[in-house]
Amino acid sequence: MQSDDLVSSLKTDLSKSCGTVRVLVGVTGSVAALKLPVLVSELLQLSGLWTDRSDPVLHIELRRWADLLIIAPLDANTLGKIASGICDNLLTCVVRAWDTSRPLLFCPAMNTAMWLHPITAQQVSRLKEFGYVEIPCISKKLVCGDEGKGAMAEVSTIISAVRQYLPKSDESSQKT
Repeated sequence: MQSDDLVSSLKTDLSKSCGTVRVLVGVTGSVAALKLPVLVSELLQLSGLWTDRSDPVLHIELRRWADLLIIAPLDANTLGKIASGICDNLLTCVVRAWDTSRPLLFCPAMNTAMWLHPITAQQVSRLKEFGYVEIPCISKKLVCGDEGKGAMAEVSTIISAVRQYLPKSDESSQKT
């Protein structure tokens, strides 16, 4: 398909969208991002874009939906982000919006050298201060060949920890 035909086809598809054109704005870390406020302001002038917002905010909807959040594995990078309050992806946004009255369990997993770095203990401690529950990593031979602490807890350990937060089933409902 020629590029002119493709553009024409896309325009036709967009115009069939209930009379509404949905504009997705992607932004990267370029200095040119400084122009974004002007660009968005101008886009708002076209055809009443964004006058009626109906799409859910995914990270908020996910935090409303879930009764328990488990992060397994939790790598060193994301551990650092969560401990610092950084929310630059879906998972970290869900965590940042998490209702701290609900359980959040995390299972650290990283190379032994990373685990032993002094900042890791500080970051894990910070998450615990938030009320989050650590399911500790274990010692074993890691995929990289190093041996020591840093491997994610065994699945059976994780499941056992999650069970502690599940509602207890009523004994009478177990009778048939």
